[in-house]
Amino acid sequence: MGAGPPAQRRAEGARDGARPLLSVRGLGIRFKTTQGIWQATRRIDFDIAPGERVGIVGESGCGKTITGLSILRLLPGNFAGLDGKILFDGVDLASCSARQMRAIRGKRIAMIFQEPMSALDPVFTVGHQIAETLRVHSNIGQEEARAKTLEMLRRVGIASPERRIDDYPHQLSGGMRQRVMIAASLICGPQLLIADEPTTALDVTVQAQILELLRDISETSKTALMLITHDLGVVAETCTRMITMYAGEVIEDAAVDEALVRPLHPYTSGLLRSLPHLSPRHGRLPSIPGRVPSIAEMPAGCRFRARCAHAAKGCEAEQKLQDAGGGRRVRCHRFAELNLPGALHPPDAPAAAKVATQ
Repeated sequence: MGAGPPAQRRAEGARDGARPLLSVRGLGIRFKTTQGIWQATRRIDFDIAPGERVGIVGESGCGKTITGLSILRLLPGNFAGLDGKILFDGVDLASCSARQMRAIRGKRIAMIFQEPMSALDPVFTVGHQIAETLRVHSNIGQEEARAKTLEMLRRVGIASPERRIDDYPHQLSGGMRQRVMIAASLICGPQLLIADEPTTALDVTVQAQILELLRDISETSKTALMLITHDLGVVAETCTRMITMYAGEVIEDAAVDEALVRPLHPYTSGLLRSLPHLSPRHGRLPSIPGRVPSIAEMPAGCRFRARCAHAAKGCEAEQKLQDAGGGRRVRCHRFAELNLPGALHPPDAPAAAKVATQ
């Protein structure tokens, strides 16, 4: 992890007029329910630069996965509408036709889904499924596609790829299936890779291998990575920038090291403080009271107010995502007056001591 440079690069890029690879502006997603049409996300703004690794974090139900799916327009059947723009290399994906999206999906933007056993087709070999992506997007023959598939299986660390290429998904371990999903996602050399909880249900050793693989691929191929996860440790190890979501909104956007040391939003601080510490002095982990509001119960004003220990006058008003300096953004009007603890300090340490070490 590098402290400072990601935010600095983003600020410099803005000054130089450089265009981000992905620019999401005012993204709102609506769904049909038995009670009418509900707004799942609103006013989501963020950028991802070429080769950048961005972690999207938050509790379940905060809108992380649905945001990733909206970029590829892979929304469920009860989808009712989309607001805002999803600019990918200058093209608005929100207004693209189905044919245009098919040309982009898999080739320029790829996605690693959360559960590889359900994402892979059980009746086809893994080699067939990887090669199919390649043949759909390029005019190559079966033999060449198989050769490229073997090469990709080797690259993602599959042992004995000459044998495994003809295996079916059920013949592979969870870690190997996830590597197959990564191979299928990378076979066409995408510019952006969206990874939705790519290490779910994997043991710690395999998880570390998968994360190292994603980091290495991003660095060597200059592939931008959008990593969706609830595991802040995964983001700390893999990403250069962290975006925190809550109740369908982006509430903080900062370089990873800056967010870990001094979060600006109380929700980000609460997530970081709930991480286990090795010190034996701490017998009980802090937790955030309450739960994420459902799509039908979104509160007015600050959506985190009911769970926030720092709620005060002004929090009942709608909060804007504002510039906090140094390339950081936060959706909290009190951010400048709060000294919030991060992950690098014991949860019961005095606030003054925490600030003094920053």
